[in-house]
Amino acid sequence: MSEQRLSLNRREFFGWLSTGWIMFAAASTGMASLIFRFLYPNVVFEPPMDFVAGFPSDYEEGVDERWKNGFGVWIYKNEGKLVAMSNICTHLGCVPTWLPAERKFKCPCHGSGYYPNGVNFEGPAPRPLERYRVFTNADGKIVIDKSKVFRAEKGEWGYPGAYINV
Repeated sequence: MSEQRLSLNRREFFGWLSTGWIMFAAASTGMASLIFRFLYPNVVFEPPMDFVAGFPSDYEEGVDERWKNGFGVWIYKNEGKLVAMSNICTHLGCVPTWLPAERKFKCPCHGSGYYPNGVNFEGPAPRPLERYRVFTNADGKIVIDKSKVFRAEKGEWGYPGAYINV
């Protein structure tokens, strides 16, 4: 029986060598991109937690939606009080729609309904909309601070900062 020898000629050797270097370069590039992505900061660009919302005289009675898209806030003015409400449904976090003809907020996801003051009255929503801290600064402008939340079920809607008298 003859013994077979495994041998490569020069062309095959450089072919395998080139393939190896290409695979090594691809793996190194992939690892470098993962390391770069790990070191690059994950920045979330969200609106600030507090903002100036103009003067109390800028608002008429009822619901104002001018801050809904930019800051996630509805302003409700009624009987001399002004409140800032969250526009997030307390059921599953969808954004309800203000229906002026029906004078209510209606959540498109599961049908929760809220009165203009934020109290839930239909659907699966377990509690009223949350209110944010609202106050006037030295210039008399309304400032809304979303870092402080007032909840009706805890009896916090009557606390100072849950509304302003206008």
